[in-house]
Amino acid sequence: MGNPLDFFKSPIAISAMLGWILAQLIKLPVGFLRTKKWDLALLINAGGMPSSHSALMSAVTTALGLSLGWDSPLFILSLSVTGIVIYDATGVRRQAGFHAERINQIIRAFVSEHKIDEPQRVELLEIIGHSPTEAGVGALLGIVIAIVVWLAMA
Repeated sequence: MGNPLDFFKSPIAISAMLGWILAQLIKLPVGFLRTKKWDLALLINAGGMPSSHSALMSAVTTALGLSLGWDSPLFILSLSVTGIVIYDATGVRRQAGFHAERINQIIRAFVSEHKIDEPQRVELLEIIGHSPTEAGVGALLGIVIAIVVWLAMA
C-alpha cells in the first residue's frame, strides 16, 4: 500500500481535480458577464458554463488514455462513463431543470391566485443540467487540462 499523498503526484488525479476546480472557477466570470452580478453560489452549484462534470470526466478519460494507452480497458470504461455523464447532463438533468422551472411557475401562479397557501419550502432548482455548448466547452476544457498536466509532469 502506497503513501496517500502519492495521490497528488498522479497526473490522472491532478487532471481530475483541476478539471473540476477550473470549470467551477470559470463559472464566476461567465456568470458575471451574463448577469452583471457576482454570484459565489456558482462555485458549488450544478449547471452553467462550462460543465464541471464534463470537464472532470473528460480530464480523467484523457489522462487515462495518455497514461495507459488509448486501447486500455480502463480508458474504454472511462470513455463510456464520460459519454453517459455528458448525455445525462445535456438530457435528463437538463429536462429536469425545465420541469422544475415550469413547476415553480405553476406554484407561483396558484399562490398569487390564492388557490393554495404559500409553500413553506424553497423552490425547485431550475438550472441543474447543461446545454450541449456548456457540456462541449467543459469536455474540451478537461481534455486541454489533461494534456497540459501530462506534458508538465512528463
